[in-house]
Amino acid sequence: MSRARIGIADWAVSVAVSAVLLVTALSGHRDSTNLDALGYALLMIAGLSLAAGRRAPIAVLAISGLCVLGYQAIGFEIPAIGFLVALYATVRAGQRLVAVAGSILMVLALPFAMLLAHPHLPLGEAFAQARDALQLAWLIAAGAAGEALRQAERRADEAERTREETARRRADEERLHIARELHDSLTHQISVIKIQSEAAVHVARKRGEQVPEALLAIREAGREAARELRATLEALREDVAAPRYGLEHVPELLERFCATGLDATLTIEGQHRNVPAAVDRTVYRIVQESLTNISRHADAATASVHIDYCPDLVVVKVDDDGKAMLDGAPAYGVGLLGMHERVAALGGRLSAAPRSEGGFGVRAELPVAPA
Repeated sequence: MSRARIGIADWAVSVAVSAVLLVTALSGHRDSTNLDALGYALLMIAGLSLAAGRRAPIAVLAISGLCVLGYQAIGFEIPAIGFLVALYATVRAGQRLVAVAGSILMVLALPFAMLLAHPHLPLGEAFAQARDALQLAWLIAAGAAGEALRQAERRADEAERTREETARRRADEERLHIARELHDSLTHQISVIKIQSEAAVHVARKRGEQVPEALLAIREAGREAARELRATLEALREDVAAPRYGLEHVPELLERFCATGLDATLTIEGQHRNVPAAVDRTVYRIVQESLTNISRHADAATASVHIDYCPDLVVVKVDDDGKAMLDGAPAYGVGLLGMHERVAALGGRLSAAPRSEGGFGVRAELPVAPA
């Protein structure tokens, strides 16, 4: 149940108990006194306080118990229904010792509250009337009901955790199976292509021959395929404890691309703060994928990465000075589609298109909780 429904249910129980206590008091035959207003107030407090039984069961047990003693001492011989419901809530919350201690104190104190209302009543009859207002069987039933529901909820939580662990384990096993299949089916072939192309380029240069552009392209494609396959296998094999890249690794990422000849700059604005892990990883992947596309397709000399910490957003922009033109429709490959999916999963927005001043630009807005 949602919190709203739980709150409504708690208030419904408290109002129902209050109504039962009030109707019982109004329908009873008793002499009116100047303390009647206080008695009715105690009845209402004993019932309405039950709405907080889930949040503060011990406090509600104490309040309901004092209210029962109070209206019994005034002369309202009404069963201690509110105390029984509070006892049930206390046991359900796991406070069994407190519930037992409260029950014993109530059983011992209730006859003396009866004596305050009827000073000439014999002690034995006071204990008999106290049993009518709060029978031992009622206490045992309320405690047993609370304990039974607590055990049922505990078993349900344990079953839910077991299902989640089983699903997580199966997902891990399937991920490792995919990694093994990829390794067995692709790694050998890509390695052969890479080694053969490297050897061919090396032999051609050693002989002083001109290396064909197609052979160089094959060599670079083999290197890139090996890197991507290795990264994919690492991603499939990583677990929760494995280190994940995030915002703090963006400067290192730019250094690696600068080493390849791309002039990449980083600008960070706003007050740096911790962001959700999913947003942290997504920003890194957007920058990584954007710089990779620039290096491979944009024919750009410079690139700029801009990260802005807004109150409820993290905005990341990656621009280049490549040859993309406004009149040319951008080709959305797997990388851009992956960025769109990552951002959409977090409820953000992403735009990727040629810029009016030339080049290509990627802008992502990722929502975060307000600081």
